[in-house]
Amino acid sequence: MTKASWSRLLLLMMLIFILALAACGGDDETSDPEPADDTTEEPAEDDAESEEGVEEGTEDDAEEGAEEASDGSAESEPKVTEFEPAFPEQTRAPAVETETELNDEVVVEGLGVLWGMEEFEPNRLLVTQRDEAELLIINLEDGSVSEPIAGTPEVNNEGQGGLLDVTIAPDFDESRMVFLTYSEDADEGTLTAVGKGVLSEDETSLENFETIFQATPAYEGDLHYGGRIIFDEEGNLFLTTGERSDDPIRERAQDLDAYLGKVIHITQDGEPVESNPFVDDEDALDGIYSYGHRNIQGIDFNPATGDLWIVEFGPQAGDELNIIEPANNYGWPTVSYGIEYSGELINDGISEHEAQGFIEPRYYWDPTSAPSGMSFYDNDAISEWENNLFIGGLVSSYIARVIIEDDMIVGEERLLSDKGERFRDILVTEDGALVASTDGGSVYRITAAE
Repeated sequence: MTKASWSRLLLLMMLIFILALAACGGDDETSDPEPADDTTEEPAEDDAESEEGVEEGTEDDAEEGAEEASDGSAESEPKVTEFEPAFPEQTRAPAVETETELNDEVVVEGLGVLWGMEEFEPNRLLVTQRDEAELLIINLEDGSVSEPIAGTPEVNNEGQGGLLDVTIAPDFDESRMVFLTYSEDADEGTLTAVGKGVLSEDETSLENFETIFQATPAYEGDLHYGGRIIFDEEGNLFLTTGERSDDPIRERAQDLDAYLGKVIHITQDGEPVESNPFVDDEDALDGIYSYGHRNIQGIDFNPATGDLWIVEFGPQAGDELNIIEPANNYGWPTVSYGIEYSGELINDGISEHEAQGFIEPRYYWDPTSAPSGMSFYDNDAISEWENNLFIGGLVSSYIARVIIEDDMIVGEERLLSDKGERFRDILVTEDGALVASTDGGSVYRITAAE
């Protein structure tokens, strides 16, 4: 054999060796991600505590996703699904930026998971600490924190459970009535409950606390309690619930004889509101207002239109922003713009809602943002924010500012993304500050720079 032949043979053997190495290492380009959310709450989103890993894409997929994310949208990460939106504005809104110079400060820190907040006097907040089931008073001006208020209910604080949301009666100045949501033990498991009590004059206890409503049926699980509450103009309560996450219990989000995966409309005594859409249906629970939800974590009225908006967890991707109308079915778990945490399709991958007879979300996130508490900015302290929607992000670790025009999402900004916090609840104070609580036990306040 000539020297040239030997050289060609050696070159061929080296090429075969390199290709073999590449084939062996190819599997390293796919791996299960870290839990997308809470390690104590529900899979892949917020409160998804231990998400089953969804296989990541290959290098080529990542490059393609990066190209998609460079289209001027606020989202910088590649999609995890192949679903297409029902209309162009339904996802990945254009990035916007606040022009007003802002200040942000940490008012308090180290308090644990601060799940719900309500301003009951100027710059004084009632705040729930989920895991310890404590109700606290936080002063935004001096950062002081009260001793835990006595008289709060017994809770089940496993998983996503504990003391959840807080609000005050419309006539609080006279009645001093405080409403709480919480997960509690029942004969057949746990459930979401609503209760009320009177804040004592010295602000040290809730007097005569009583449970007024239970979102039956109970279930042996510790995920997806929902639990946000808000008053309407008539002084009645809207309550959100989760569908308890697991398969097959989550199917009951479609059932009108279960309060799981619903928006519920009740009086201050826990009775169904007489105008509810299913009160004349013998096979439906009278308190149901809308259904087909996964785990609603934020609720507020749009001050520009009066419409009720909610935000709810999707599974892996597909977190939804919805406008709520009575009797509407929002599709979960029959349809979704997300996938299972395992990477499997949900119901053969049906994503379009309207074609199946359901209500399309006004907006959805892909990848998961794990949206939590939310509040419309109904104030003129920062004029460019007026009527914008602010949503806490858990796994995403940012506050989303959402700009809405004619019920379409036309812009999105992501605030405090450098803090590394899981933002649990959002409120706007009487003087126009944007306040956010976190799972790390901090309260942030954002104001216009002076």
